[in-house]
Amino acid sequence: MSTIIGFDFGTKSIGVAVGQSVTGTASPLSALKAKDGIPNWDAIEQLFKEWQPERLVVGLPLNMDGSEQPLTQRAKKFGNRLHGRFGLPVSFQDERLTSTAAREELFNSGGYKKLEKGLVDSQAALLIVEDFLSNSLPTSDNSL
Repeated sequence: MSTIIGFDFGTKSIGVAVGQSVTGTASPLSALKAKDGIPNWDAIEQLFKEWQPERLVVGLPLNMDGSEQPLTQRAKKFGNRLHGRFGLPVSFQDERLTSTAAREELFNSGGYKKLEKGLVDSQAALLIVEDFLSNSLPTSDNSL
């Protein structure tokens, strides 16, 4: 069994979720505040101490046609920094439409009051982790 922590990267908020390879499911954790995409690295270190992940997954924001956008490079940089700081393997997962799906799921479970930014971001991270777990093992071109 392996534990995976996933991130929905954003410049003001970074959604976080933890998943298990055995069940293929994930649970949202509290979103992290960020300043221009830079998180509190101590808070991330605490998450890793608590959950002991074997792999990290960062959502890769792409345009609908699959091309990169300005935030794509920033998400990759965030993944590279995670790998450099903590030495854990990092994979990137296409995150197209995860925020839309997250909003829909949250709205259906509790209406507009559930659509708080941090909740949406962490629900999107949950979808990123579950998408990663449902796909085959990462290839060398999308992992660090």
